[in-house]
Amino acid sequence: MLQAIVDGLLGLTRGFVSLHWSNPVMIAVGGILLFLGIKKDIEPLLLVPIGFGAILTNIPAAGLMEEGGFLRVIYEMGIATELFPLLIFIGVGAMTDFGPLLENPKIFLLGGAGQFGIFLTIGLALLFGFPQLDAVAIGIIGACDGPTAIYVTSKYAPHLLGAVSVAAYSYMSLVPIIQPPIMRALTTQKERTVRMDVETKPASKTARIIFPIVVTVVGGLIAPQGLPLLGTIMLGNLMKESGAVARLTKASENEIANVVTLLLGISIGATMEGTAFLKIQTLLILAFGFVAICLDTVCGVLFGKLMCALGGGRVNPLIGAAGISAYPMAARVVQKEGVKYDKHNFLLMHAVGANTGGQVGSVMAAAIMLSVLRGMGII
Repeated sequence: MLQAIVDGLLGLTRGFVSLHWSNPVMIAVGGILLFLGIKKDIEPLLLVPIGFGAILTNIPAAGLMEEGGFLRVIYEMGIATELFPLLIFIGVGAMTDFGPLLENPKIFLLGGAGQFGIFLTIGLALLFGFPQLDAVAIGIIGACDGPTAIYVTSKYAPHLLGAVSVAAYSYMSLVPIIQPPIMRALTTQKERTVRMDVETKPASKTARIIFPIVVTVVGGLIAPQGLPLLGTIMLGNLMKESGAVARLTKASENEIANVVTLLLGISIGATMEGTAFLKIQTLLILAFGFVAICLDTVCGVLFGKLMCALGGGRVNPLIGAAGISAYPMAARVVQKEGVKYDKHNFLLMHAVGANTGGQVGSVMAAAIMLSVLRGMGII
């Protein structure tokens, strides 16, 4: 009887006895993510559940990520199957307006230019000795698109999911801080004050409905490995533009997106167990992610300068910075920078066009990479 009592008391201390030095560190990291989400309002919908998930998974002896543990069940249900990011993409598509892009199609080129940082960062990661699939997962941080980064990483480099996800969402929230210095450094005063035509011919309802269908078919034929990503975002947009399924559109934007975001965040946090997360590799991933975002901005602005030169000075190069997938944050950054140099300059709609082009571009970049890897026999 006495031995049973002693064993029971020892069981109460099991969590403390099993504590590894990395666990308190990661609990503190989870606390920082909670602080950023709650107090600083930085991506709270993701950082709050990610931060709490990180705290949960770093309490030892609870078995939450062991077989049958509730975090493991959520992870296998939605992350291992790639279901959660795809459901998120339906909601993203339902909330995206491709009208400004259709009204000025050449702006789509900026959405492509804004993805070059992905490929440059992949090359850099390979130079540092990362395996090919790990390098792809690191480079995709430059898409500045959380669901895309999660989808690619969970599918081909799941051991990097925690670091890549935290980097993707953190840097996406820091776009208003990262981009402006680069935009100013690469443009002249004259370029920053270029006024673009505000009046454009509105896209017809027919064009808005046909667009997601055409993009799905053409994009799927070009890069079939990325069709789940492309197809879900375009399905959401088609539901929105058709107006025929308002209930489904509303559910995709709200109930489904909210529930999946909660489960996605907490399961990402569950991958941040201390002994697996606290490595030099994690710091390199965070560094490369920052480089990727910077290179995306550089390439977008430089391509904007080229369009300005070839277009007779009628394109403001600042809108090139919106060619990433941080929608609509990057577009707002462009507008804010533009009015600093000309209070009456209205760049928002052109920047939104580039921004929506960046959303399609980031998905296509991921699709192309996956298809190339499949063609090379790597996956």
